[in-house]
Amino acid sequence: MSEELKAHLEFFKELGIDGVRLEPEWRARHEPAEPIERIEPIEPTEPAPTEPIEPSEPIEPTEPIEPSEPIEPLAVYASAADALRAIRDDLGADCSRCKLHTLGRKQVVFGVGNPNADLMFVGEGPGADEDIQGEPFVGRAGQLLTKIIEAIGLTRDEVYIANVIKCRPPGNRNPEPDEVEQCQPFLFRQIDTVKPKVVVALGKFAAQCLLRTTDPITRIRGREFTYRDAILMPTYHPAYLLRTPSAKREVWEDMKRVRELLSGKS
Repeated sequence: MSEELKAHLEFFKELGIDGVRLEPEWRARHEPAEPIERIEPIEPTEPAPTEPIEPSEPIEPTEPIEPSEPIEPLAVYASAADALRAIRDDLGADCSRCKLHTLGRKQVVFGVGNPNADLMFVGEGPGADEDIQGEPFVGRAGQLLTKIIEAIGLTRDEVYIANVIKCRPPGNRNPEPDEVEQCQPFLFRQIDTVKPKVVVALGKFAAQCLLRTTDPITRIRGREFTYRDAILMPTYHPAYLLRTPSAKREVWEDMKRVRELLSGKS
């Protein structure tokens, strides 16, 4: 059997054709019993002239219909830095959208770094040091994150760092659903503005929140997900590495893969 015939049969099989009739009457090309009568086209006739119809009453022009709600113009910014400033202004320096503003937080911790970064880190929320300084990841865990960033040949100024929520929960407890609901849209706007190639979700909470999953971090760590035009990779939080130094090797493997993704390697 020739390769061409074999390819044809495979193609027919994919279409659901499982056999071919070999009888002569099935193989013969049938002609119509009687010739089809040719129908001559009908010549168009000129329409009879008509007199213009005068309206019985003058037609009043209709008023334009106004929208029930005013349509806000789409904001256009000269740069990503301007867009991030607008998001920060929208959030407000003293945000009161959820109960955290009544539970001891000192200030809103928005985000920091390069507005055009290829790499973005997303954590859970500010800790005590971050609440005081107004910048994410500046405590012991933040210092370790800085070393991790430098280990792949970048600096903090070249990446963008933010948290799911922007205010410190009391006692560094996990953010509650109503707090996330109010704050998460601002994170999405940050991601859409920076447009990173890779987003690294630091820790269980950030990964589960962004991916909308309940899978444990041990199951999703190191995997690659398509997320808002970027690749999202969950890994362990630097605070976890301070408690469990043996996990640093796994984070290093994740970061080496991040470095490959940033360089364009698949």
